[in-house]
This record gives sequence, structure tokens and C-alpha cells, in this order.
Amino acid sequence: MNMVLQQKTPDPHLGGIIKLAVMAVGGQGGGVLTNWIEALARSQGYACQATSVAGVAQRTGATIYYVEMAKKSELEPVFALAPAGGDVDVLIAAEMMEVGRAVMRGFVTPDRTTLIGSTHRALAVSEKMTPGDGIADADEVRAAAEMASQKLILADMDGLAVAQGSVISSSLFGALAGSGALPFPREAFEDAIRAGGKAVDTSLKAFAAGYDAPQNGADTAERPQKGKAPELTGPVQQSGTNPRQDVTELTGPPQEIERWNALLHRAKSLPEPVADMAAKGLMKVVDFQDCAYGETYLTHLDRIVAVDNANENWLLSATAAKYIANAMAYDDIIRVADLKTRAPRMARIQAEMGATDDQLLELTEFFHPRAEEIVSLLPARIGARWEANPKRMALVDRIFNKGRRLRTHSLRSFVMLHVLGGLKGYRMKTRRHEVETAHMAQWLEDSLAPLGEDYALSVELLKNRRLIKGYSDTHARGLTKFATVMNAAALLRGRKDAAEWMNRLREAALQDAEGKALDGAIRTVRSFV
Repeated sequence: MNMVLQQKTPDPHLGGIIKLAVMAVGGQGGGVLTNWIEALARSQGYACQATSVAGVAQRTGATIYYVEMAKKSELEPVFALAPAGGDVDVLIAAEMMEVGRAVMRGFVTPDRTTLIGSTHRALAVSEKMTPGDGIADADEVRAAAEMASQKLILADMDGLAVAQGSVISSSLFGALAGSGALPFPREAFEDAIRAGGKAVDTSLKAFAAGYDAPQNGADTAERPQKGKAPELTGPVQQSGTNPRQDVTELTGPPQEIERWNALLHRAKSLPEPVADMAAKGLMKVVDFQDCAYGETYLTHLDRIVAVDNANENWLLSATAAKYIANAMAYDDIIRVADLKTRAPRMARIQAEMGATDDQLLELTEFFHPRAEEIVSLLPARIGARWEANPKRMALVDRIFNKGRRLRTHSLRSFVMLHVLGGLKGYRMKTRRHEVETAHMAQWLEDSLAPLGEDYALSVELLKNRRLIKGYSDTHARGLTKFATVMNAAALLRGRKDAAEWMNRLREAALQDAEGKALDGAIRTVRSFV
């Protein structure tokens, strides 16, 4: 067993095999890119094999495409079916985190690998699931890629393609040609695109843009500029790339516009450090409901300003201006339906998909309402009785708690959501509004309780509202974490570092959806109380 085996001389034919891997997210054209590479190799007299390995568990739709090619000879080559660590000549990654994944898996090595990647981001499920900011650091990925690869080409390949009316597979194919990693002329690459026969002109334009990226050393691309959002002139509508933030010009009844202008003047009359955030918060709650609701918002804020002081630069009031607005503009079913049927959202989606006026765009909305969301729409008293009745809640759950797909390009589904989104006048009577109002009042009371002895702790308690967001299960998890962190104030009051620890608890709550980090932080707090 311990006998030393004679070392075999490597087969010289193996050195003639070019090994190329493509890592792409579903919908980015990884299959099309692989087909072009395979067609290119065969047209140049190479034997070629292409395979794909689906990786749904890695991130939604992520797939590894693998190509091996070698010059044709008398012997028929036997190619591998999947890439191996340390044995890849060219690695193409269609997104920045796929660049990092390729490095982590050992596919990129400094002795041989040309790494071609796109710097744009398509957030992974794990990044989206993090309650706080879960976006991975692209700079760290870039640094690792520079050390791991023999040759690195990074550019916003998606932006280059979109600017030419194409998709990322075309610009990545161009970057592959420009890298010189394959022994084929540019014309052969272009012929492979023409042979595909689909969207040839735009694909060739994006190919040319990608081809220039290695030569120019570009790592960014200009994307189509979005129009600047004009100021709000009407009291009830928002639009833009993010319907929660951007606004659009809209006319309304003269008396309502007068009322809005009066409210805006009132907000801007607050202390300077508070005024800007107050104006933004006012805009948010008026868009959510109406001017009367905006007046309620400013009344809440006035009460905070009354107990604040300039010595602290009005930090308590500025913080309250932000989080009271978030609390009042909660995500109920009416809000969700309203946002999903706004014309600017439809226009944005049409622009992102590149749909022209002579094309039909099909849009599917995914809903999974729980019994709690359905009952929350009932009048306050009736909803409270239903919530207290387990049998009724179980019945509602059996009827409604299932995944639903509403195709809002169809009249029936759109009208249903549009009507639901127009129930703002009824919202104030619902069980959900009653619960949210009571919850906000208790939060403000608890946050101001330590104000006389610990100003900073009161500020941190107001900031805890950040933990509550979204709707359905996301909202429920946020409420649980919020209650846990707020209850910890009783353990911290009287400590000089109470505010610092409250901030730590909140940041721990934002680290993971399950709340494991928060549980550990709470145990730490209990250990020194």
C-alpha cells in the first residue's frame, strides 16, 4: 500500500483543450451565450461539447454552463461534463456576485484563468431576505478577483447591452472576443451571432460595445437616464422608479391644493433640522391617505417638538419626523393594491422590459394573503371579534391562505386591484387602522418615557420603528423583533451606555430574518443586568 507509484507523463493532447465556464442567473441569456460559443468553435474546425448544471439552491435560477473545445484530430476527444477547481481557462460571470462565487469555488486561478465579469448587481435571495442592508460588498469581490485571476475584465456588461437595446449575453460575448482568450477572429464571433438569426442587429451593437471593454478598461456604462421627478402639486399621487419615494406633478381640487400648501408651509416652519424631513414625511402620509391625515401627522410631530430642545440640534424631532411617517403609512392591502395599479409603475415596467407601443406586455402579480390580512380589512369592531374567534380565523385561512397570481394586464384583475386600491376613504374604519393607530401611540409613549433622564435612549427607541416593514409574514416577524427590542429598554434604563446598547440590539435584529443574532444580544444584556 505504501509503494510509490510511477508518475505518469501528462498527455500532451490535454493541453490543447480549452475549458470555458459561464455562470449566469436565470433570464440573462446564459444558454444563448453558450450556444454562440459552441457554434463559434465548430465553425472554426474545433470539436466542442457544452453542458449545463442548474444551481437553483445557490440563488434563484443560477446555472453553470460548461464548454470544452479542442482542434479536431484523428482521435475523438472525451470531454468533461462539469468544470473542476483550478482547471478553467476562461470564466464568464454575468453578475458581480457570480464573480465572487467563481473565485470561492476555485474555478479562477492566477496561473491560467481569464475572468470576464459584469459589475452590475442582481441581488441574491439571501441579500433580499436580510431585514437590514444585506447587500454584499462588491469592492471585496473585485479585490479577490484581481488576486485570483491571470487576466481580469470587469465592466457593466448589462448597462452596455441595455444601451444598445440588447441583453447581457451579447456584450459578454463581445468581451470574450476582445479578451483574446480564444484563438478566433472577431468576424467569426459576429458570424455566430448572425447564424442565430434572432435580434441580430441589436446583438451585434452590444457585441461591439462589449468587445471594446477590454481595450478601454471600462468598468462602467452609462444607462438610460431616468427623468427627474418634479415637485408635488397635487395631494394624492406619487410615481417614479420607486413609488414609495418619487413624486410626480398632479392637479387636484383647488381647495385640496390650498390645504396641501398650508400643511407644507406648516412643516417648513418647524426648526430647520426638522423641516426637511417633516416635509418628506408629510408628502408620504398625504399620498398614503389625504390632507386630513397629513394634518394628524404634523400634530403628532408638534408634540415631539414641544418636548425637544435646540441644545440637541432637534435630533429627537428629526428622528420622529421620519419614523412617525413610516408608522402612519403602513403597508395594508389597500396600499399594496394602489401601488401596483398606478400608471407610472406600469410605464416603468414597460420601459425596463423594453416593450414598445406596438407590443403587448403581460404582467403577473403574486399574492399570498393570510387570514390576518383579510380580517384586517373588516370594520374595526367586527374585525376584532373575528380575530378573537379561532374557528372563524381558521375558516378564513382555509379560503384565502393560498398563492394567487393576478394577471394585471387583463381587465378583470386590474379592475379588482384598482377598486381595492381606491378604498382610502374606508381605510380609517378598518381593524388594521385601529391596530396601527394604537400601536403607534404606545410606541411614542414608550419612546418618550426615558426622555427626562436619557435623551439619547429616547432617540434610539424612536429608531426601533425601522424594524417594522412590509406586510404579511415580513410584517409579523418585524413586529416580534420590535417588541423584543423595545422591551429591553427596561433592562437598560439607568445605564450610561443604554443608548449604545439599544442601537446594538436593533442592528442585531436586522442581521437575519430568524432573529438568532438578536437572541444572542438579548442574552448578553441579561448577563450584565
